[in-house]
Order: sequence, then C-alpha cells, then structure tokens
Amino acid sequence: MNVLFDTNVVLDALLDRDPWAEAAVALFDRVESGDLVGHLGATTVTTVHYIASRNVGANAAEEMMRDLLRLFEVAPVNRAVLEGALGLGFTSFEDAVLHEAGRLVGAGALTTRDPEDFLKAYLRLYAPDALVAALNAGVKV
Repeated sequence: MNVLFDTNVVLDALLDRDPWAEAAVALFDRVESGDLVGHLGATTVTTVHYIASRNVGANAAEEMMRDLLRLFEVAPVNRAVLEGALGLGFTSFEDAVLHEAGRLVGAGALTTRDPEDFLKAYLRLYAPDALVAALNAGVKV
C-alpha cells in the first residue's frame, strides 16, 4: 500500500498540531510498522524543514528530517512531474506537483486534510482519520 502524505499531515505529526496530530501520528506508526509504504514529495521535505526550523529550531528540525528520511520514501520532482502538474488544472501548482510526484512513484492514495485542493486528483484521497479507519477495517488502499 503506497500512500503519499500531504505536507500538512506531516507537519501535524511532527509539530503535534491539535486536533489533527493523533491521526497523523497513527499513520506514521503504520509506516514505521511496514503496514504502509509512505511517500513524501521532495518539496514536502524542504517545506517541512523550513517550517519546523522556525518552530523548534534548526537542530531539532534537522533531527526531524533524519527521522522522516528513515521512515519515508521520497517522491522526486523532475521535469516530467513539473510538466504533468502544469496540465492538471489544480488551483495550486504546489499541490499539483505533489500529486504528480506521487503518481510517478506509484502511490495509490494521498492523505490530506485539504481534499478540496485535490479535486482533480487521479489518486484516491483520504483524510488522515478516514485512512486510519479504513486501515483498521482492513480496507486495501
């Protein structure tokens, strides 16, 4: 089960942002246990580092990046991803790039708190809590 994680879900887990942290951390646990193959867009990694360093300091942010890179696969951003993103018609180019990076690495689903940003997605969309519930029910994603 390959799942692409939206930037907001990663930040929820790392920065313990209520009320969303619980579901995000549960998904991180599923990645760590091997129940899911979690993917992060390369742009997510840089964005998370920037925001985390502003919130918890550079040293803690660097440690968070090491943990992320240990847990998650990274979906690269290349010319094909960028060109594909341009043709999607998303309102946010950043979200379109993330989506296409996920498709490039074979993600079948994307977990996000902002499904309205991905209305034209080809990937199945799951809110983090809905994905946790689906996994707990044995649904294949």
